[in-house]
Amino acid sequence: MKRSWRLLGLVLVAVVCLAAVVLLRPTVGHEAEMAGSIDDTQATSTAQETDTGEDGPQILVLNYHKVSDEFLSLAVAPADFDWQMRYLKEHGYHAITPDELYDALEGTGQLPDNPVLITFDDGYQDNYDNAYPILRKYGLKGTVFVVTSFLGTRKGYLTWDECREMEKNGMTVASHTVDHKSMTDLTNDQLRAELVESKKKAEAELGHEVKYMAYPTGAYNLHIAQLVREAGYKAAFTIKYGGVSRKSNIYALERVPIFHTEKTNRDFIERIHYTPQFESFGWTKH
Repeated sequence: MKRSWRLLGLVLVAVVCLAAVVLLRPTVGHEAEMAGSIDDTQATSTAQETDTGEDGPQILVLNYHKVSDEFLSLAVAPADFDWQMRYLKEHGYHAITPDELYDALEGTGQLPDNPVLITFDDGYQDNYDNAYPILRKYGLKGTVFVVTSFLGTRKGYLTWDECREMEKNGMTVASHTVDHKSMTDLTNDQLRAELVESKKKAEAELGHEVKYMAYPTGAYNLHIAQLVREAGYKAAFTIKYGGVSRKSNIYALERVPIFHTEKTNRDFIERIHYTPQFESFGWTKH
């Protein structure tokens, strides 16, 4: 009987410890969400770039899709996107390009303090209508990974004229393949066609080399990454959650996805400062 009580006691202690990890994780107040203010006290750090020893600093790469008032998890409302870009600007973040990120990872370039690469997947029309003006408002720039067969042919997606205009004003347009097919479902010939043909189309329309791509749905493996390299891309982006550092696979770069949630802006702050570790058990600082 004593042995049973002792076992029960150990179980209770374990439960209490686990609960403490969840309850005591850093939290962010609701004031900014409600009032639209941006306060340094909302997060324990304003810098995403943190020293990780030999691997160097972690670099924040944000991943958006739609910027619209649609009630979709992938759609961040324009008002929230404006709030988030203002937060980055007022907290000393500096938007960078994929070229700048690549050069830094290769050891041939220097990044500004608190670098952030702002990316958008798929090439939705609202990236031009809503996100692009907000980025310009705050002196920021972004990268749009476009599905080349969708542009100019499908309602709700960008045109090549819009892409060219954005690039003239500091934006970068890159590849999200030809048809947005899950790459792990394709044959080698299909994979090569998706990678090579999208690169060729984008280069013909934009008038310059297209060096970067993002995996549709985030699906990839090391074999696919090798084909990306063979197709002539310098780097590729996943939806694997985390910060980029010198230890990152250049063809499987991490990003921090930003979604619509019940508390979109509070969650935005948590996501850019903390990495989930078994999310139910709390977060650890980048």
